[in-house]
Amino acid sequence: MHVGLIGGIGPAATIVYYQRLCGLMRARNARLELTIVQADVGDLIRNNLADERTAQAAIYGGLIARLKAAGAECAAITSLGGHFCFAETEALSPLPLVSAVAPLDAEFARRGLRRVGLLGTEVVMRTRLYGQLEQTEAVAPEGDLAALGKRYQDIAVSGACSEAEREIFFAAGRDMVTRQQADAVILAGTDLNLAFDGRDPGYEVIDALDVHVALLADIACGKVALSDVTGGRST
Repeated sequence: MHVGLIGGIGPAATIVYYQRLCGLMRARNARLELTIVQADVGDLIRNNLADERTAQAAIYGGLIARLKAAGAECAAITSLGGHFCFAETEALSPLPLVSAVAPLDAEFARRGLRRVGLLGTEVVMRTRLYGQLEQTEAVAPEGDLAALGKRYQDIAVSGACSEAEREIFFAAGRDMVTRQQADAVILAGTDLNLAFDGRDPGYEVIDALDVHVALLADIACGKVALSDVTGGRST
């Protein structure tokens, strides 16, 4: 199946999606049909902070139309923060939309996680991943979520993470494990690989991006039916 990705939000996350999806398909000896379109991270940040769901959904809708014109049979947003308007986008999307949030709940339950700590945008942390986790309790860092969310936005836009910024995120995760008894810390911001990849912060870390990419690979190679993960909608 031809997969379409809305990328650019931010560029580093898009690269990781591409690399990991290619790697999974190569490991399965399966051919990958993929098209990526470029969204503007500045638009997303402004609309996310202002909760302008309709405006951002309209932007996504235009991009998904381009994916469909290129032959894509489904679409996905390469940003958990970008899912704040998922329902609005799904309603107008010309293609089935594969959520990155929906598969997380089942994955956490499968791993036996009772409580998880979230790192990502301010909205993701404040809403506890949009309130969509039903089988696992989610907690957010204590303190100034707006400041921590701004730090995340800075690395997403720049595509780089300094040692000082890395330690801020490591410490936030450590506090959720030690003070709030989180069983694991979830990288609920797709650019957080810039801070955590190849590092051991001293606690269990799960990259939500990996769960989404694995699902997209399953769809791309026909292991999972698209209708099973998009509310019965196929192409």
